[in-house]
Amino acid sequence: MAESPVDIIIRLRAKLEKRKAAAKKWSDYYDGDRPLLFASPEFRSQTGGLFEGFSDNWCQVVPDATVERLMPMGFRLADGSIDRAAGDAWKASEADVEVGLAFLEALISGRSFALVWKPDGVNTEITFQHVSQAIVEYEPGRRRVRSLGMTLWDDGSHEFATLFRRADGMIFRYQRPSRQSGQWETRTIGLASSEPAHFANPMGNVVPLVELANRSRLLGKPQSEIQNVAPLQDAVNTLWCHLMTAADQLALPARAVLGMDRPTREILDADGEVIGEEDLPIDRFRSDRLLWLEREGAQIAEFSAADLTNYTRVIEVAVRHIAAQTRTPPSYLTGEMVNISADALIASEAGLVSKVQERQRFFGAALREVMRLEALSNGEGDRADALALGSVVWRDAQFRSDAQYADALTKFKAINVPDEALWERIPGVTPDEIERWKTMRDDQAAAIVGGNIAGLFGPKADPTVDAGAEQPQ
Repeated sequence: MAESPVDIIIRLRAKLEKRKAAAKKWSDYYDGDRPLLFASPEFRSQTGGLFEGFSDNWCQVVPDATVERLMPMGFRLADGSIDRAAGDAWKASEADVEVGLAFLEALISGRSFALVWKPDGVNTEITFQHVSQAIVEYEPGRRRVRSLGMTLWDDGSHEFATLFRRADGMIFRYQRPSRQSGQWETRTIGLASSEPAHFANPMGNVVPLVELANRSRLLGKPQSEIQNVAPLQDAVNTLWCHLMTAADQLALPARAVLGMDRPTREILDADGEVIGEEDLPIDRFRSDRLLWLEREGAQIAEFSAADLTNYTRVIEVAVRHIAAQTRTPPSYLTGEMVNISADALIASEAGLVSKVQERQRFFGAALREVMRLEALSNGEGDRADALALGSVVWRDAQFRSDAQYADALTKFKAINVPDEALWERIPGVTPDEIERWKTMRDDQAAAIVGGNIAGLFGPKADPTVDAGAEQPQ
């Protein structure tokens, strides 16, 4: 018997709740919000809540180092040309900014989602969803075919669910009161009186919700970049707490007086009679900086200060392990860059560049699907097919200096690589800028052929001003 829409919502919501716990755990690690682990009960009883909230946070550096190199610049069709319509839709939704947040969330939590929809029936919007607010299910045995998708959100008074079903191309919208175990009901809040809560998907039998998965496996779920860092992060935090405790108690040499009674002074009553004695405060010896040893054979002994480098050496090893396991350059973690050549720096970043290129491949497949849905939402089937077979234009994952880029492009030019191909290799250059450069080059060539060499220099006439009108002086 087929599941009803309400049964599907209940099942997917339960699945989503399990993911929320893991997502919050990795998000807390990213924010540095972690309790102190690997510390003995004795240490906890001595320090209490002294180190509450402390974290030497490496879990933030690892995903940040990757996401800062994940920058889609445009979308190429199957014939190799740039899809200007896709670029315009991408910018109109501010997806060029929001996609960075989606990538970061996927690196932290393991996945995020992109929703393609026309909320007003006219303009297509691309929005990105948190892992706790969206979920996708796939057809059995077909990892790329989405059978179900659901978005879930709460406005404080009610919980809302929108279900997309591929089998019949239907969309279902339900609601229920928040903080209660009430039944899901057909949505009425926020809908016009004549607006149906359930309707046929105008895009056809597709689920317009796309998963951006990080480190997905054939028989495993997507993984967080922080998963391998977490145990070492907890160890580093505890080592720092031990180091600071030792620095507070044992960082200075300790001295002791041997072969002598404790220094005391007499306690006198109002008549001057001795009625007892008390120990002299240690502060007096610290302030006077003088101690008389009156007994023969008395001497001063010294206990050496603790060697705190024993802690820092272990912390450095842990940080190097984080760098090796996550392919993060040591320069990102240790900040040590002394007398390093450009070639050595590039070699040290080779692992990170390779990892970013791998993420570009998988995230790029998801982005192609997003833009295919954008074309479908506008009824452009041919463009949708061309985008599905196209590619994403990414910014170069390797950071180089301007001099290095100029040298490389000059050598490519020497072997007759076209100008447009060279311009695409310049980091940060968008397809729109390349089109503008092509226009400027063509105008320059036309001026040379037409003999208007002087027109290449000096101020240009404003084309919006009537040529026959008198120009202002």
